[in-house]
Amino acid sequence: MLNRRNFLTAAIGVAAAGTLAACAKEDDSSSGSSSGGSKAITLGFSQVGSESGWRTANSDSVKSAAKEAGYTLKFSDAQQKQENQISAIRSYIAQKVDVIAFSPVVVTGWDAVLKEAKAAKIPVVLTDRSVETSDESLYVTLVGSDFTDEGRRAAKILEKVIETAGLKGDVKIAQLEGTTGAAPAIERAKGFKEVMDADHADDWKIVVTQTGDFTRAGGKQVMAAFLQSNPDINVLYAHNDDMAIGAIQSIEAAGKKPGKDILIVSVDGVKDGFVAMSEGKINAIVECNPLLGPQLMEVVKTVHEGGTVERWIKTEEGDFLQDQAKDALPTRKY
Repeated sequence: MLNRRNFLTAAIGVAAAGTLAACAKEDDSSSGSSSGGSKAITLGFSQVGSESGWRTANSDSVKSAAKEAGYTLKFSDAQQKQENQISAIRSYIAQKVDVIAFSPVVVTGWDAVLKEAKAAKIPVVLTDRSVETSDESLYVTLVGSDFTDEGRRAAKILEKVIETAGLKGDVKIAQLEGTTGAAPAIERAKGFKEVMDADHADDWKIVVTQTGDFTRAGGKQVMAAFLQSNPDINVLYAHNDDMAIGAIQSIEAAGKKPGKDILIVSVDGVKDGFVAMSEGKINAIVECNPLLGPQLMEVVKTVHEGGTVERWIKTEEGDFLQDQAKDALPTRKY
């Protein structure tokens, strides 16, 4: 694969020990006691929702890793609503869980509830997405990906896609953004624009951009509107595979060929995205690995035991072009 990135995956305290890895509905999973007969760690985890294949894989990874570690997991689905997630976190505080972890719906608006967790002496670990706080001590660490770099890599791999396709003239880009205010939406747009402004100010232009909320339905609906207002679009940059897959439906309904008439670059690397690549409908994908569960559980253990961890623990990622899709597809686990 291209530009394979091997990021740090271990926290300092964990490495020294030789190991490492929202709310209308709550799922309590008791996983038994930890080794040696000691009380099992209780982890409260608040998930963004179930808006995409990536998110489903991420939830499954957290649940299976907690079970493997022998932790008692209290899992909640925020259904992409910040108020549900805040409610879930407050519930975990009231239940006196040992550690709270969550993947925040949006970047801002967390100070109050995080201060409540700190006052209760419950450590908080962020997964997948970052937050902006007035006090960085309100959370211990973030286990996730560099979304800004993913945006940069999407722009760089688009250069290869354009060259391979032989596209001449102005590059007219439609951008399907993720959920408004969410870290991946903000940072993937930022990184892409950095490269575009630096290297392609004269020939690339984002002619239309709008949120598709990271969903297939959103991608389909917004892309249909894009094509009506800007029928000369020749590139689509989607912040995740699910929106790209939804957009493909609208592109085909408009009588155009995805991957040919409109070149497509997306982010994630879920199985359905690779299927679309193998069919020639997506040209390139920047991987964002959702299998954070094992890393998270090791961090939870270290934090619970009073150890220290890196401020940011990054995941392993890579980039894939269309001709690599068929070879990579059998290995897709998410």
